[in-house]
Amino acid sequence: MPVSKLKIADIELELFEAGSGAPLLFLHGAGGFAPGQPFVPHLSARNRLIAPSHPGFGNSSLPEWLDTVDDIAHLYLELLDTLKLDKVDLIGASVGGWLAAEIATKVPERIRKLVMIGPVGIKVGPSDKLDIPDIFAMPQAEVQKLIYHDPDKFAVDPAKMSDEQLAAMFRGRETLALLVWEPWMHNPKLKRRLHRIKNPALFIRGASDGLVSDQYMQAYAKLLPNARTLTIPSAGHVPQIEQPEAFAAAVQKFLGE
Repeated sequence: MPVSKLKIADIELELFEAGSGAPLLFLHGAGGFAPGQPFVPHLSARNRLIAPSHPGFGNSSLPEWLDTVDDIAHLYLELLDTLKLDKVDLIGASVGGWLAAEIATKVPERIRKLVMIGPVGIKVGPSDKLDIPDIFAMPQAEVQKLIYHDPDKFAVDPAKMSDEQLAAMFRGRETLALLVWEPWMHNPKLKRRLHRIKNPALFIRGASDGLVSDQYMQAYAKLLPNARTLTIPSAGHVPQIEQPEAFAAAVQKFLGE
């Protein structure tokens, strides 16, 4: 599958592309992107799927100056220019959902439709309580239970991972901490900009998501003028991984309307 490197500003960006048709930009979550993930063939069957690895994830470089989700949003605006994409459909998962929201508030005219999968990025609850659990303060086995409807099915044994896979995993966690640590999992300013996204938007959540609650997703969606929500059964924080067919069907129906 076609994976390439593209120089954007001073960043070497790993970029996956597959399929043909209307461009669809997919922004991954904390687990990173891999061409073999089960939703990929579904999304690339009808669209030109474009999926970058964020700086500090995969084989994308991470410059010293980059330390916020908003920095990556500006980088991807430049990616759209480089690829000569005037308008795209945009899908963001988890932290990638936050990133998608940042992009859409800046250039709503360049986004046709927006899909947010278990997105983070805003604060909806009281200031003394976290909206999103602190995944760095608990054992990885507990984190897996929050992420997956069926955590045993997706259990990872580090002893069976290659040195390259281990390095990528720990590098991704380190980058995630850099981007979301303070303030935790949100940009205080984003909430006040979301009204600019008048584009049709679909918020998707797995019914067993232990990171993003239904209350959080509903509050998030209400801040966009033209948003609806959808819950996928038998899935956690990554319905695109656990229920790829149901996820893809919902996305394609929404994009095709």
